[in-house]
Amino acid sequence: MPELYVGERHWPVSTGSNLLDALNQAGVAVPSSCRAGSCHACLVRCQGEVQDKQPDALSAAQRQEGWRLACQCQVMGDVRVETFDPLKDGQAARVLRADWLTSSVLRLRLEPARGLRYQAGQHLVLWAGNVARPYSLASLPQVDAFLEFHLDCRLPGKFSDAARALKTGDSLRLGELRGAALQYDPDWQARPLWLIGSGTGIAPLWGVLREALRQDHQGPIRVIHLAHDDTAHYLAEPLAALAASHPHLTVELWTAAELAQALAQLRLVSRQTLALLCGHPVHVEAFSKRLFLAGLPRNQLLADVFLPRG
Repeated sequence: MPELYVGERHWPVSTGSNLLDALNQAGVAVPSSCRAGSCHACLVRCQGEVQDKQPDALSAAQRQEGWRLACQCQVMGDVRVETFDPLKDGQAARVLRADWLTSSVLRLRLEPARGLRYQAGQHLVLWAGNVARPYSLASLPQVDAFLEFHLDCRLPGKFSDAARALKTGDSLRLGELRGAALQYDPDWQARPLWLIGSGTGIAPLWGVLREALRQDHQGPIRVIHLAHDDTAHYLAEPLAALAASHPHLTVELWTAAELAQALAQLRLVSRQTLALLCGHPVHVEAFSKRLFLAGLPRNQLLADVFLPRG
């Protein structure tokens, strides 16, 4: 049987065992979230024989350094594992503000210890002690002097539970910065741009929207925010303020009760439209299907899903 080695410890595991499960079952605390290779919370450094189900999830440079996503690896032979240490491998950040935009959406603004180069639409793994979870950036690097995140705290979770207690001056650690599917390309400047988010899926789109406006996007921009009820449209006021000063920007606030009827009435004005979607997988799938039926070419849709906690 293969042996797993972590520090001074080693123990046998069955061939083909999931690496994340094998580590956690032995008491090695490796955080995880999506278990789909998307969130990168379970990053570990490996030496040995593992079969990686998603080799393209990490960059070539990361793989060369031995980093792997534990949830995507099967143990095929002896493996030495070094877990991600946020104190050594991460970057320090200080809480500037932690305020509630609604009863369930917490806005975190962080000041990193050193400058962080990122683009609108990317996300970071945040560490509170030994608890980690990825969150999309809602801030804009050229404009904001902080990193902003919108945390959905409706449901209990280790990170959201820890986040509720955060206050100004508290410390967090920043993990890996990931390039998400969402972005703004200056070549899109003249084309219709649709930004559709559900829940806190509007957070990265808020950054993308401001980046498009910063780059003087000329085509019409349509923003749709789907929320479970009217009280959950937590960016309604700032979106309305932007729409008031940009005539080519329209904002629509949908609720779950209106979704079926609103989707049925969704029409494309131009086949040159580009659509960026973000949120719960069920909502992203519903919007995607409707847009494809309306004639949107598949290569003109970019989507990033917020996977449920695994």
